[in-house]
Amino acid sequence: MTATAIDIDLLSSKENSSQNNASLNTNTNSVIQARNLKLRYGNKVLLDDLNLDIHSGEVTALLGPNGAGKSTLLKVLCGEVTAEFGEVSFFGQPLSSWDRATLAKHLGILPQHSALSFAFTAKEVVELGAIPLQLTSPQLKSVTQITMDYVDVKNLANRLYPTLSGGEKQRIHLARVLTQLSQAGEHCILMLDEPTSALDLAHQHHTLQIAKNMAMQGAAVIVVLHDLNLAAQYTDRMIFLKDGQIKADGTPSQVLTAEVVESLYGWPVTVHTHPKENYPYILSANHPIL
Repeated sequence: MTATAIDIDLLSSKENSSQNNASLNTNTNSVIQARNLKLRYGNKVLLDDLNLDIHSGEVTALLGPNGAGKSTLLKVLCGEVTAEFGEVSFFGQPLSSWDRATLAKHLGILPQHSALSFAFTAKEVVELGAIPLQLTSPQLKSVTQITMDYVDVKNLANRLYPTLSGGEKQRIHLARVLTQLSQAGEHCILMLDEPTSALDLAHQHHTLQIAKNMAMQGAAVIVVLHDLNLAAQYTDRMIFLKDGQIKADGTPSQVLTAEVVESLYGWPVTVHTHPKENYPYILSANHPIL
């Protein structure tokens, strides 16, 4: 199973794309700027004066132990949660000033869970991604077929969504998000919150290949992951969080070290280099029972 590259600007004409993006800052590959983000819940600090830039053409992984602030940061970056202090900008424009309908064409979010329970078919769920777009019926049919085939869910098209497994639902929503971004043009942001949590081995790799392909076409991709080896294999940048702070930030070779992993997760590991692909990977070591 291989995720052949898909055009993230599937249907929009260059004229429409340039009109939609005319007011956006294209002078930098820093797509998302987050400055001095602070957020707490009760006495717990969720984000602690956090600063971050996310770049186009890269897959950035947010990593760290449970409760580190990964999903919270993603929710603040996409506007689902508002920080108590600080600002987030997309393409040089404050997130708070974006028209939501316009933003929906450029920002796609795959959450950890979906509360959708209506008896839609899988295809109808994917078509929901086209709500922010202006597509004719033939265009909608075309883009839905393309994205479902790309995500390897074409065989599920006529299945009722509530009858699908957790992994199948996750993949259907990925196809929905890709449909939503089909007119994003060169201003594309994809956020994935634990997209491999319910997937089998093959589809874990397939999903992250899709993320990688999107970045290769110029999208800014952020993915929350727990699997450090998958992150090292598919991402360009690994950001380790703990207690709402960035503890390590760099390429997999720079930051996936035994010292970083042990200090953040409290478990001994050894780090090795893949013999063919040259990316680092970890093996867990035995830990004495306390």
